[in-house]
Parts: sequence; structure tokens; C-alpha cells
Amino acid sequence: MKKIKINVFSENIFEERDINEKKFVDIAKKVLRFYMDKMFTESCLNGYEFNTISFDFLYCDSNKTHEINKEYRNKDYPADIITFAIFADSEEKFIFDGEINLGEVIIALDKVQEESEKKGTTFDHELAFLISHGIMHLLGFDHQTIEDYNFVVGLQNEALESLGL
Repeated sequence: MKKIKINVFSENIFEERDINEKKFVDIAKKVLRFYMDKMFTESCLNGYEFNTISFDFLYCDSNKTHEINKEYRNKDYPADIITFAIFADSEEKFIFDGEINLGEVIIALDKVQEESEKKGTTFDHELAFLISHGIMHLLGFDHQTIEDYNFVVGLQNEALESLGL
């Protein structure tokens, strides 16, 4: 596969938790490259000509994900992660000047902290896990069945292990 450029945009609007956004942008790029090498032909990108992939991360709190869930998904609860997979979910696969915008991943950092404490992992590991999960959704992978869930989580774990996380 040819070398592609990856643009990851990141914004943290949760004032109570500072994160190293550059570190997590780098992790996101490495995770995407891992997925591209491992399962490109099964992804929503297969069959399209492009030289750049872009996507966004918004870090916020669970109050914001609750608000977004209610407004856009008709679900009345806060989420740890919400993914808007623009390219994967669109009937018309829009590519502008060779660039594909995969969409946006929204992550509640307070939920990341809660989950890391529950699981006995670090905050950084839990955040990397959710980043890798969001990228799977951006690439068109879902987990409606237990088999799909096991596939998605298994690949996420493989991706993180490949990065030493």
C-alpha cells in the first residue's frame, strides 16, 4: 500500500483534565496505520483513490457526551465515546482533492478516568483503547454481535500491543 498522509485534529474542551494531545495524536496515527496494514480490504476505504486521511478528536466530559447523545442519537445517557463516522456511514463517499475525512470521535475524559480506575489500568492506556475503538468505527467496523465485538476488541488489543501499550 502506498504511503498516505494522516491528519488528526484534536481539541480538549474539558478544563478539569489536561492531556498530552500530541502524544495521543501520534498514537492515533500509529493505530490507523496498523489497521490499514492489517485490514484495509475490509474497511470503508477499500476501492477508493486517496492520498490523505483526516479525522478529529474532541475531548470533553460526560455532560457533553450526554448532551450530544440526546441531540443526535436520541439516547438519554452520557457515553464514554461517540463516533460520527462520516465517510463510512455516507451513501456518497466524498473525496476532496484526494483527501478522505473519516469523521469525528468524541471522548469523555471523566469517563476515561472512571473506567481506568475500575479496570485497574492507567488513564493513558484507557484513553488509547478508546482512541483505537473510535478509529475502528471510523473505518466502518461495528459490534452489533458478540462475534463482531470480539473481533473489534481483539484487533484493538493487537494494535495497542504493537505500540507497546
